[in-house]
This record gives sequence, structure tokens and C-alpha cells, in this order.
Amino acid sequence: MSYEVREENGASIVSLTGDVDLQTSPQVRQKLLETLEKSRSVVVDLSAVNYIDSSGVASLVEAFQVSRKKNAAFSLASVSSAAMRVLSLARLDKVFTIHPSVEAALAAQA
Repeated sequence: MSYEVREENGASIVSLTGDVDLQTSPQVRQKLLETLEKSRSVVVDLSAVNYIDSSGVASLVEAFQVSRKKNAAFSLASVSSAAMRVLSLARLDKVFTIHPSVEAALAAQA
């Protein structure tokens, strides 16, 4: 798993790549929470996530909860089919704001 954080149009975009599992989810959690400390708008790009397990989903849920407490915008974008399958099974596709692309997420937060 790897990640990249970049700023675009006043939002922080966190792009995750690879597997988000028990081994890598602590890094994801830390990076998402650090990004939320610095930014009022966070988009998580899941287009390159091959696999996500419950610990990875828990990291996303925790970041989402922190964003709500801070009144920060938090959304998911370009969710891979593997990640969407897990989010749908947990019915979290109804909880998270999910955009078809990073560009759409940025436009919605503008």
C-alpha cells in the first residue's frame, strides 16, 4: 500500500494504492487524521485500491467521524470495484459521500 497527498482547489486529496488491510490500515488512519488536522476538505481517491478489509473500512469511518466533528468536508472518489463491493456489503455506500471522480468531488465541495 502506498499513498500520496496533494492539494488542489483548496482541498486535500489522499490517493491510496494497493491493499488496505490489517497491516497497512494504521498508516492510512494516521495519514487521514493528519490530513484532517490541516484541511477543511478531504477527498479520498480509492481508484487504485485492489483490496480493502474491515480494518481499512474502520480507518475511513473514523476519518469520516472526525470530519463531521470538525465540520470538514469528507468524501470518497473513484472508488474501485473491489472497494465498492466491501462498502456496499457494509451499507457504507449510503453513509459516505461518493463521487465518480476526484474532479466531481472537488466540484461538489466548491
